[in-house]
Amino acid sequence: MIERFLDYIAVEKRYSPHTLTNYKKDLSDFSAFVLETEATEDVVHVHKKVIKNFIVNLSNSGLSKRSINRKLSSLRSFYVFMLKLEEIKVSPMETIDSLKFYAEKRIPFSVEEMEQMKTEVEEKGNMSLLEKLIIETLYQTGIRKAELCNLLLENVDFSKKEILIIGKGNKARVIPLADDLLSDLQLYLNIRKPDSENQHYFFVNKKGKKLGEKFVYLIVNKYFSVVTSKQKRSPHILRHTFGTHVLNGGAEISKVQKILGHASLASTQVYTSANIEQLKEVYRNAHPREIKKEN
Repeated sequence: MIERFLDYIAVEKRYSPHTLTNYKKDLSDFSAFVLETEATEDVVHVHKKVIKNFIVNLSNSGLSKRSINRKLSSLRSFYVFMLKLEEIKVSPMETIDSLKFYAEKRIPFSVEEMEQMKTEVEEKGNMSLLEKLIIETLYQTGIRKAELCNLLLENVDFSKKEILIIGKGNKARVIPLADDLLSDLQLYLNIRKPDSENQHYFFVNKKGKKLGEKFVYLIVNKYFSVVTSKQKRSPHILRHTFGTHVLNGGAEISKVQKILGHASLASTQVYTSANIEQLKEVYRNAHPREIKKEN
């Protein structure tokens, strides 16, 4: 039944390969738990107490509440599909709520930090062209790390100065490219050496393979540790930084929504609150009354 569900979301729902991988992993983890604790391979007809035990097991393993909620979301979708097939009459997820947690504020990199990255790291030749392009493409386009890794060679249009991105739910969007970034992409095109199986991907590693998301994360984290003391230094922070900087520069929020590929305007509005967080940080560090509290 799990394979049937995965086929359904791949064909009918047209979910991206990345999303499919997550669903498969989540359902596989649950299936393994049911087999271990209930001695059965039947994950369709389970009692809600099994779900609750699964949550406890995940919590005890140190998994974050955000990750646990993603697994619960996968299970919720699976059992909705089982209801649709009339395999069950009541979903075991019916009374299971997502775990409550306070999301950590994502503080974007400042304009000064981005300039420091350019002048003190990129222009001093301390990184390879590929590493520079990973950072600059993420910052100048706001795309997700998975979208960067999956960028196809045929979807980079040098004549129109734009890239075609296939995002969540296989939704396509076009993003313009600045001349400097375009020039670096052209230079990279001349030196990239993909193997026979990865020629259709624009970015490839030294072995000619498609870039991995972990590799992209490590590059961003490595170089931004040089220019910032912020704890979060991930590719998603660069996406957050793009949204914040273009909105601060006067871009219309509806246009930014399209570039970022947000289905809801509310998702884009999160970036307008970033300045408030930065102001709070400045206040805590510089306001006389706040300084007195610390002394």
